[in-house]
Amino acid sequence: MLDAAVAPEITLVTQAQPRPQGYWRSVGRKLQRDPVTIAFGILLLAIVGMAVFAPLVAGANPSTGSILHRLAPIGTPGHWLGTDENGRDMWARLCYGGRLSLLAGVAPVVMALVIGGLLGVIAGYAGGFVNALIMRIMDVFYAFPSVLLAIAICGVLGNGLTNVILALSLVFIPPLARISETVTAQVRRLDFVEAARASASSPAQVIRHHVLANVLGPIMVYATSLISVSIILASGLSFLGLGVVPPTPEWGVMLNALREAIYVQPYVAALPGVMIFLTSMCFNLLSDGLRSAMDVKLNP
Repeated sequence: MLDAAVAPEITLVTQAQPRPQGYWRSVGRKLQRDPVTIAFGILLLAIVGMAVFAPLVAGANPSTGSILHRLAPIGTPGHWLGTDENGRDMWARLCYGGRLSLLAGVAPVVMALVIGGLLGVIAGYAGGFVNALIMRIMDVFYAFPSVLLAIAICGVLGNGLTNVILALSLVFIPPLARISETVTAQVRRLDFVEAARASASSPAQVIRHHVLANVLGPIMVYATSLISVSIILASGLSFLGLGVVPPTPEWGVMLNALREAIYVQPYVAALPGVMIFLTSMCFNLLSDGLRSAMDVKLNP
């Protein structure tokens, strides 16, 4: 379960109904009138672009350093964001580190969205014994705080990016399954779904044509908010030595390596944390903007 220290447990309240024609166009117009979402969306695109095009924008090898230039301050000629404890260019390492940090943030949520979303939709639509079986299994995972569960899984599997993604996927499956089950159970009782079921349509056809159109919006909004949590947890695991292995550039690894330099070059040492904060905030505010534009209400 995503404990209160990471993200509060939420219940879903939504007026599910057949989407009117032009619904997504209306969502796009609402987003265009939201300057906060636009601003942080542009910032997020810049961060993603920095990571994707790291070989073009980094300007230096992130693994090449010089002991003569270690812990250079911000603004140093040739190293405009300074250097780390081994004299490696901070801008280059932040660019390349963003690749693994973003991957560790997005991949677990995508995997959990597919698995947890599918299980939740099946449980919400089928009801009865199937619902009880799936949701009681999810409740077993809810018995453990998310941070401790991720640490325990990585501790058993060992460090490495693959194990971090697997661990965080298992952490995020239960909340996504719960959200999917809740909204699917609401949609299942609506008249247009009952009419489709009465017309002898198969369950797969009803889910594909009538249920998914109404449940994907709320599920996607919640999944977007989990990306920021995933980035923080992945960076925390790397900080603890359970994630990406040094000297591979990754924001959590960099934060751990620079913690002893906090009294020597505090601004340089804080740069990986600033990137984690900005990226997480962008995903959170983007999720809030989507929630408002799609008229999805998530109450704590």
